[in-house]
Amino acid sequence: MTRTQNKSRYFRLNSRQAKADTVQMTALSLSELREDWRTRFGSPPMHRAADLLRRVLAWRIQAEVQGGFDAATRRLLSKGDSKLYTAPQPGMRLARDWAGRRHEVVVLDGRIIYEGQTYGSLSAVARHITGQRWNGPRFFGLRGANAR
Repeated sequence: MTRTQNKSRYFRLNSRQAKADTVQMTALSLSELREDWRTRFGSPPMHRAADLLRRVLAWRIQAEVQGGFDAATRRLLSKGDSKLYTAPQPGMRLARDWAGRRHEVVVLDGRIIYEGQTYGSLSAVARHITGQRWNGPRFFGLRGANAR
């Protein structure tokens, strides 16, 4: 069977076959995982940890069966914008560990609730918690160095 024929077989995997393949790969070594990748998709990534390659390979198999990322996610990833920012949306709960304590806020329409008090912005809450001026979205991990 040629590589092209072999690859096309994997595009026709069903969920049951994909699950069986991912279960079987738990026993494979790093070199065996690379060979499995090479058989399925061509040149393997150069991960040095078998566990990481196993996870990436399992995701690729799942993506072949279930379709991978949706269009909006593909667009976001194709931008390559390292300044990813998630605006706080009403109903969001944000948490941050600071000074050995967990601080949680709830975002409502135009206001933030923290410990039963209402604040006008995330920055105001961050200032209350730290006693210093902070960019609120950065403090709560929505952008910049603390983005999760």
